[in-house]
Amino acid sequence: MSDNSNRFILYNNNSEFKYNKKKTDLDIRFNRIAFIFFLFFIISIIYTIHLIKLGSTKTNKLISNQSKILNKLHRANIIDRNGSFLAKTVSSIDIGINPVEVIDKKKLLLNLGYIFPNKDYEFILNQLKKNKFFWFEKKISAENYEKIMMLGDKSIKAEEKLSRVYPQKNLFSHIIGQIDDDNFGISGLEKSLDEKLKDNKKMIQLTVDKDIQFLIRKELMKYNKIFRTKGSASILMNVNNGEIISIVSLPDFNPNQRINITDTNFINRATKGVYEFGSVFKTFTLAAGIHEGTVEPETEFKNLEKSIKCGKNTISEYDKKIPSTLTAEQILIRSGNIGSVRIGQAIGLEKFKKFLSELGLLNPIEFDIEEVGVPLSFKWGKCKLATASYGHGITTTILQLANAYSIIVNGGYKIKPTLIKNYKKTNNKNILKNEVSKKINPILRKIVTTKEGTASLANINGYEVGGKTGTAQKSAVGGYSNNKINTFASVFPISNPKFVLVIMLDEPKTNSEYIYNYRDGSDIKYKGTPFNTAGWTTVEVTGQIIEKIGPILATKYNEVY
Repeated sequence: MSDNSNRFILYNNNSEFKYNKKKTDLDIRFNRIAFIFFLFFIISIIYTIHLIKLGSTKTNKLISNQSKILNKLHRANIIDRNGSFLAKTVSSIDIGINPVEVIDKKKLLLNLGYIFPNKDYEFILNQLKKNKFFWFEKKISAENYEKIMMLGDKSIKAEEKLSRVYPQKNLFSHIIGQIDDDNFGISGLEKSLDEKLKDNKKMIQLTVDKDIQFLIRKELMKYNKIFRTKGSASILMNVNNGEIISIVSLPDFNPNQRINITDTNFINRATKGVYEFGSVFKTFTLAAGIHEGTVEPETEFKNLEKSIKCGKNTISEYDKKIPSTLTAEQILIRSGNIGSVRIGQAIGLEKFKKFLSELGLLNPIEFDIEEVGVPLSFKWGKCKLATASYGHGITTTILQLANAYSIIVNGGYKIKPTLIKNYKKTNNKNILKNEVSKKINPILRKIVTTKEGTASLANINGYEVGGKTGTAQKSAVGGYSNNKINTFASVFPISNPKFVLVIMLDEPKTNSEYIYNYRDGSDIKYKGTPFNTAGWTTVEVTGQIIEKIGPILATKYNEVY
């Protein structure tokens, strides 16, 4: 054969057939194509790996950035003294819809209606027509989140958020306060502890007790209706270490709603409101006299007038039946105005002023929240000494009042009112002579137990309540109005003081249908409020509250205090 492409050789001897193939240009082309394909394959793998790595890096970066944002929004939880949550940061998911990416609006609305049957779908349809992103469901439940994501609709967007929630709602609103939409505290502890709450990874524990707070608030709300008040407030505090167990101010608000409150009636009456409290100041006058060695409880004051002139003003005795001769003790028990003036004059202006200042009544008090009132300034003189001696023309806050009474009854030791739980014991400075408490406390008890006293409705068996009432007219433009501030500063048990409870009613009215039940073991009942005084309003509220919280205090705090 002359063909050069292939050769066939046949051997007849053994019938063996052989085929020899010669390499051609086709073979070379095939090998080149295979090599190029292999090269592209390797390059594609490398490129794919690079893309995956790049995507992973971007994803990790996004996750990292989101984590940083969430950490920035985080605030430490706040709990009460027993571990109940008062403010909490929780993770939540909001669901939004981007109308541009909706493929089938009718189908989407049908599916959403099945999961969320109570939505206003006419409104949602209008939102879809606007072709602008909108939020469909905030803080979606885990169950509904799973259902809505199972729809697989790419127009549905989920965004994780951190939310600040207040499980107790209104209960601690004036204490805890609020934050704004940018995560800044704007009132209460949320404001005063703003940086600490953002940086602290641990929970912040308060001194307040949720159960006690609930009971006191419930009674105040009840009696706000009975006596038709404008508002009310209370403070329950440990007289020995300043720990505040309860602060209530009504009306209050729900911090979960994040509303801008401009109505001044929502002021924190317990710490921010500044008032004239009237006769509760008479306790300080007698205590100052004992501290300075000017008077003793048995010191007798004779020929007490029913009224005296001071400048252009007249100071009168509120009860014309008060005897003209009284001891210093009897003056406080019977809440005599003129007798208190005589005690103040015996002490002298400078000493009396210094005493009130030592008790922290004349200047703003340092406290854990910024909503603290400033007592109104005035010029001291002979007439101001006279009126201040019985609590007229001198203002302060309920917080300062509770603090001052604590010092008077605890042996004269200065304390610092606080909302923050601190287990470190501090050595309190003694600013009054010990004998002040020893002599004042029994008198405060007699104000509750004797018929001459003004607080018999607070004589709760087993709690040894002592205290002082105060009825004061509210100041108005050009003088005073007929509206009143009725206050009762109570201490119990008076033989070994542990708690001070100050209750204030803002502009109470009498109630002709209310039934009074005396709590001294007798069956005496009285219908209708005879006088709009603290003895018939605030004292009654205090008695009701102590009956409710007394057993809890005895059980929970007997060992602690």
